[in-house]
Amino acid sequence: MKSLTLTTSILAAAFALVLVAMPATSDETDDAIQSIILSQIEAFANDDKDAAWSFASEGIKRQSGSVDTFYNMVRLSYAPVYQASSIEFMERVPHSGFQIQVVRLHGPEGKRWRAVYRMVQNDEQWRIGGVALTKAPDTI
Repeated sequence: MKSLTLTTSILAAAFALVLVAMPATSDETDDAIQSIILSQIEAFANDDKDAAWSFASEGIKRQSGSVDTFYNMVRLSYAPVYQASSIEFMERVPHSGFQIQVVRLHGPEGKRWRAVYRMVQNDEQWRIGGVALTKAPDTI
C-alpha cells in the first residue's frame, strides 16, 4: 500500500510539473498581449507616465534611459498611440523569442493607423519591445 501511495504522489508531482511547463494557449497569449497594449494606451490617456513605462520592455527602458525621455518620445513621435481614440486588435504573428501584434487604431484628428507591436517577455511577463506605425487607408 505504501508503494501505491508513493507512486501516486510521484505521478501527481510529475503531472503538476508538466502543467507548469506547458506553454500558454493561443487564447491566453492573445489575452495577455492585448491586455498589456490596452493598459499602456490607457496609461497614456490618463497621463500616467510610470504606468506607461511599466509596460515597456527592458530594452526600451535601457534605450530611453528614463521615464520622462520615454514618455516625451511617445508623446511627440507616436501621437496615434499616445492619443488613440479607438483600437482594434488584428492578427498576432508568433516568432521565435517574440510576438508581433497588429493593431488598427484611430489617432489624433480621426486618422487611421496601423500599429505593429513587437512583444517580448521579461521575467515571464509580456512587455512592449517596439512599435512601428504606418498610416492606414481611410476606406476599406
